[in-house]
Amino acid sequence: MNQIELRGLDGSNLLGFLAALGTLRVLTAAEPEGPVRMSWKDVGWWTAVVHHTVLSGNNDLTGVLAQRLCERSGASPAWNIAPDLTLKLSEFRDVIKRAQREANPRNRELVDFLTAFGSESRGAGPKKDQMSDTEFRTMSGAGHQHFLGFMKDLALSTTADHLSRALFEPWDYADDRPSLRWDPADYRPHALRAEDPSGDPIRTMRGANRLAVEALPLFPTVPLARRLATVGFIDEDGETAIRWPIWTSQLDLGSVWSLLTADVGDADLLKLKARGVAQVFRAVRFTEGKYRNFSPARALL
Repeated sequence: MNQIELRGLDGSNLLGFLAALGTLRVLTAAEPEGPVRMSWKDVGWWTAVVHHTVLSGNNDLTGVLAQRLCERSGASPAWNIAPDLTLKLSEFRDVIKRAQREANPRNRELVDFLTAFGSESRGAGPKKDQMSDTEFRTMSGAGHQHFLGFMKDLALSTTADHLSRALFEPWDYADDRPSLRWDPADYRPHALRAEDPSGDPIRTMRGANRLAVEALPLFPTVPLARRLATVGFIDEDGETAIRWPIWTSQLDLGSVWSLLTADVGDADLLKLKARGVAQVFRAVRFTEGKYRNFSPARALL
C-alpha cells in the first residue's frame, strides 16, 4: 500500500488529531470497497500516515478530499438544523425522526452527525426544555460565534489549498475565522496581556477545522443515568477532559472507531499499551466567559 505522511498534523494537538480522523473518514467514504488505513509515526511528534491502495501522493489525497469537502453546493443538512445546539427537546426530536425515515446503509451521514450532536432524551439548561449536547460544543451564539453556523461557513469557504496546508505544512495560522476552538491556540487569555485580546483578529488553520468537523460522527453521545456522555470524555479530579489514543498499527475506520469507543477514558493505560496503543493524550476542557476551550495535551504513557 502507498504511504502518505500528513506532516502538518500533530497528534498531541486535539485539532490535529480530529483532522486526521476526519481525513480517514472522508477517504473511507470515497473508497468504501478499497482498503484505507491510518497509523501514527513518531517523527519528533506523532504524525498521521495514510495507507492507500490507489492514492500515491499529497496532491492525489488533497484532490479527493477537496472534491468531497470543497465542491458541494451548500452544506450538510446536519449543519442546517440551527445555528447552535440550542433546540428545544421537541424540535430536536422532530429533526431526528425525519433523519431516521430518510436514513439507509448508504445514506447515514445525517443520523451519524445528529447522534454526535446530542440527545432529546433529557433536557439541559435552566428550564430543562433544551436538548443535551456534545462535550465538543464550545460556543452557543455569544459574540456571534455559532457552533453549527461555523461548520456551515467552513464548508462553504474551505479550499484545496487550505486542506493541503493543514495536512502537509507546518501550521502558520494564516487563515481568519471561523475556528471551532478545538485548538489550544484558540484560547487567548487576558492575563499578562497589555491590551484586551478580544479585539485581535482570530487566526487559525481553516483546513484543519474543516477536516475535524468530519470526525464528529466517530464520537457519538450516549444517554446515561443522569447525564449525556460523549465518547472519549471523562470527568476526573473535578475536571472535564478528553483522552485520545495514538496507534502504530495500520487500522481501518471501523477499527479506529472501535478503539475510540473502547472506554479509552477509563481504561487501564497499561492494558491499552498491550493492545498496540503507543500513547494516550489528555486535554482538559475549561470555560472562560461564554466560551469553552481546550488545554494543551499531556502525554499519559
